[in-house]
Amino acid sequence: MALSTFVSDRRRLTTGETSCEELVSFYVDRIASRDGRLNSFLSVDGELALEAARSIDAGLAAGKDLPLAGMVVAVKDVICMRGRQVTCGSRILKGFKSLYDATAVRRLQEAGAVVVGKTNCDEFAMGSSNENSFFGPVRNPVDTTRVPGGSSGGSAAAVRAGLCNVALGTDTGGSIRQPAAFCGVTGLKPTYGRVSRYGLVAYASSFDCIGPLARSVADTAYVLGAIAGADASDATSAPVPVPDYVTSLQSGVTKLRVGVPKEFMGDGLDSEIRAALEATTKQLASEGADIIDVSLPNTEYGIATYYVLTTAEASSNLARYDGVRYGFRAGAGESTDNPADVSELRQLYVDSRTIGFGPEVKRRIMLGTYVLSSGYYEAYYAKAQKVRSLIRSDFDSAFESVDVLLTPATPTTAFEIGSKTADPLEMYLNDIYTVTANLAGVPGLVVPVATHSDGLPIGLQLLGKHFDEETVVAIGAAIEALRSPFTTDDVND
Repeated sequence: MALSTFVSDRRRLTTGETSCEELVSFYVDRIASRDGRLNSFLSVDGELALEAARSIDAGLAAGKDLPLAGMVVAVKDVICMRGRQVTCGSRILKGFKSLYDATAVRRLQEAGAVVVGKTNCDEFAMGSSNENSFFGPVRNPVDTTRVPGGSSGGSAAAVRAGLCNVALGTDTGGSIRQPAAFCGVTGLKPTYGRVSRYGLVAYASSFDCIGPLARSVADTAYVLGAIAGADASDATSAPVPVPDYVTSLQSGVTKLRVGVPKEFMGDGLDSEIRAALEATTKQLASEGADIIDVSLPNTEYGIATYYVLTTAEASSNLARYDGVRYGFRAGAGESTDNPADVSELRQLYVDSRTIGFGPEVKRRIMLGTYVLSSGYYEAYYAKAQKVRSLIRSDFDSAFESVDVLLTPATPTTAFEIGSKTADPLEMYLNDIYTVTANLAGVPGLVVPVATHSDGLPIGLQLLGKHFDEETVVAIGAAIEALRSPFTTDDVND
């Protein structure tokens, strides 16, 4: 069976050329034969997936309406599924199983999608390279000496390697979009509040978003249409009508105004990525779009603001992992080089968190605790909240004159594994083009547009108005149509 997008698989399913069971079996076998070198999956539920596929085939035969039948999905392991592990890539949750389904997963399954397994990720979604997982790093399928990006690196790698149709990831500061760019797939971060966060293990609650990674813009549109919408279980989900994103794919770009922010084109941007963006703007102009230079003047404060606010939220959210209620407990049978003395409750907390969390998570907890502490709150956290408002105002002002923004997604192509782990600041700067969208809460889509001279993918980012994913996917589809169709021919098998 040849690799294809969900749209293609769905077409073959509806014509009787294949069955849902055959599609799932194909991907289960492919994971077994190819994921050993990538480490993109933390668990694979082959028998459960095949059982679900047979049930869907029976439903289709009975005339049941299942719009996502034939879609084989992988789920980032920070998203809950009842009875299945949710480790968040961390030792502190090793072996823990969820008691309920995330809303996004439930909605996909109700529409006929089959979940094949849970994907690897940076620990608690904290990372830009997928090197922070307790279960080992994920490797980029295009070049296995390179990172896949983070924190949704396992999801991006699984899609690129053809181990599933689509994958769910999460995006707190670029964790869908950066891996999409590094692996050469499409990745969509919805508007904050567009998709329910119920069942997502929190990192930074006012930033986190669930969204799809796929091999085409159309596939992301199908997924978003299924998972979007208000949810009584998540008070932050917005009661905003969900449009038909698939229909909007055909809208084209004629008379649409595409803004290019000058702050995203400065020093540090790879020359070939810059050239790819300039070539894409010319192509869009030839298709009838208006290209307009715009300014987002507070962009330079994005990284600092993001890391103050997200670490503060992380220090609060991760306080629940104390070794008492669930997850890893020091001295409870798991061997360590320095067994903990847990006769005192405080020592149990300290030892469980010291052993259970990895270095990047500890770093962010300590940073967050510091910026929230007495004497520093106003200087750091309160000031960062004010700057966040300024950054959102920048986007609001820009969208008064344009419909969408076109920017680089990353300053470089995927870097070598291990090349930046010793310098946290250099690692953080990989998110320089993505964090402001999370600070402002706007939607973002990354689409592959070219191949760099180093053989690695180049992706560009589209940023839209709040709840205007329709325009974002319409322009994304137009950009996709200007390049050659998705292929895995350059993946190292």
